[in-house]
Amino acid sequence: MNSQTKSDVLVQVRHVSKTFDVSDPWLTRVIQHREKMTLKAVDDLSFDIYKGELLSLVGESGCGKSTTAKLLCGLYEPSAGKIAIDGIDMSALGDPKNKELAKALRRRINMIFQDPFASLNPRWRVRDIIAEPIVVQKLLSTQQQIDERVNELMRLVKLNPEDADKFPHQFSGGQRQRISIARALASNPEFLICDEPTSALDVSVQAQILNLMLSIQKKVGLTYLFISHNLSVVHHISDRVGVMYLGRLVELAPTKKIFSSPKHPYTKMLLDAIPDINMTGKPRTRIKGEVPNPLNPPPGCAFHPRCPYATKHCQKEVPKLTSYEQDGQIASVACHLFKNSVVDV
Repeated sequence: MNSQTKSDVLVQVRHVSKTFDVSDPWLTRVIQHREKMTLKAVDDLSFDIYKGELLSLVGESGCGKSTTAKLLCGLYEPSAGKIAIDGIDMSALGDPKNKELAKALRRRINMIFQDPFASLNPRWRVRDIIAEPIVVQKLLSTQQQIDERVNELMRLVKLNPEDADKFPHQFSGGQRQRISIARALASNPEFLICDEPTSALDVSVQAQILNLMLSIQKKVGLTYLFISHNLSVVHHISDRVGVMYLGRLVELAPTKKIFSSPKHPYTKMLLDAIPDINMTGKPRTRIKGEVPNPLNPPPGCAFHPRCPYATKHCQKEVPKLTSYEQDGQIASVACHLFKNSVVDV
């Protein structure tokens, strides 16, 4: 994706942070003499997603991946920074004057959630679940058109339209995720956010869903943000991979590059955690220690307490995400030990 230009950028994230107030109730704080507590789930996040690209975000639990997904689809508002979709600033959509613009933009973004059963209304038939975005956004005018569109979507995700009158509990986990995908596609989105869409499924079903998503991407021309813990899956489907740690992006690179020559120590340790099925005997470095408490993050680089290469500089200053070019490819890394960085993002 390195030949892309600014005009090819669909999603632009610049210095985005999200802070949550996790303090005790006011009266409790007064009685117990406690201070307010805030949690910075996302900290100074900057990256682009190009049209037609599949960008994956990986990292340990609690690193801010799901919060990032909810920021991009508008479920959360950023505490700082800017998110733009196709050049349209999402912060401007709350203005009543931009009501129609907001509706048009929201049609272009949708999300597939992690748990297919929890994200589907158990009291609704599948036909009504898939048709809901069409009805709410008034995309079609007659019931016949809506029914035809629902049948088309069910065939697209390899489900039988005759099952549209069943309830979600009458389907398997993989079939329910297909229903979720069909509903997400109902509004003809351009940008689809997938928050661990296969983690609750069996391995064989995971492969079916992933192949289905890639097939739909080619047919419809979708842009994906894919969030996962499964690095094997990420390696298989991604154009680029971003690695997050404690709310910050520490590395972003094309998939082949990040799996063959990772630059950040945390990325290297994540990849070393993948089982060596071929028994190559390659030396590995285990990730030591626990993720720091996000309510009290360490100063400087958040990874320095667990990094075998940390210096005193790492303990004092937060590294900036900087970009570099190697073998004609552009990548970014946030590490004081990386000496070849040339341009600040």
